[in-house]
Amino acid sequence: MTMASFDRAYYRRFYGPRPVHRPADIAALVQGVLGLCGWWGIKVRSVLDVGAGPGYWRDALPAGIRYQGIDVSEHACSTYGHQMRDIAAWSPNRPFDLVVAQGVLQYLDTPGCSAAIENLAAATRSVLYLEVPTARDRTDVLDENRSDTQAWFRSAAWYRRQLNSHFVAAGAGLWLKPDVVRLYELERSPTPRPASPRSRRGPT
Repeated sequence: MTMASFDRAYYRRFYGPRPVHRPADIAALVQGVLGLCGWWGIKVRSVLDVGAGPGYWRDALPAGIRYQGIDVSEHACSTYGHQMRDIAAWSPNRPFDLVVAQGVLQYLDTPGCSAAIENLAAATRSVLYLEVPTARDRTDVLDENRSDTQAWFRSAAWYRRQLNSHFVAAGAGLWLKPDVVRLYELERSPTPRPASPRSRRGPT
């Protein structure tokens, strides 16, 4: 899909009467993500929202958190007040405590997606929230009447290979920088984890 496709018609179709995500859904997600960050002892003072669209994350965040929304869509930027940036070619000058990439990476070809993951890693100080449908999700999860299937559907294994170079998978779309917090074994993916992060818990 080209950047020109993210126009008014795209937003009317996918954020209209039967959206994939409603504002209330995203508000619940924001509460859950911030709640887990608090449980891990991570203070979220800044958020980068990649592919910010209608700005549902911005609207649901508590007051006092520094927010930056970016998008490749002229329509989204002019309508919702985001900065026009392409995560495949851009990374911020300083990292954010929480980076959100919800429904973004599937619109990038494979070289662009690899570059975007590198930039997401550079932009993330502590936590990345990532939502991206895989090839398996296209057949097993997506509702094609409500979801945009004009995208690149790669395997979960491909994404994990890219992400595991930078993050530890904590489940539910959350990826942590390795030196942020020590997770119990069953809280994380069974991939190798660098040693000696700080612990959030005492003896059990």
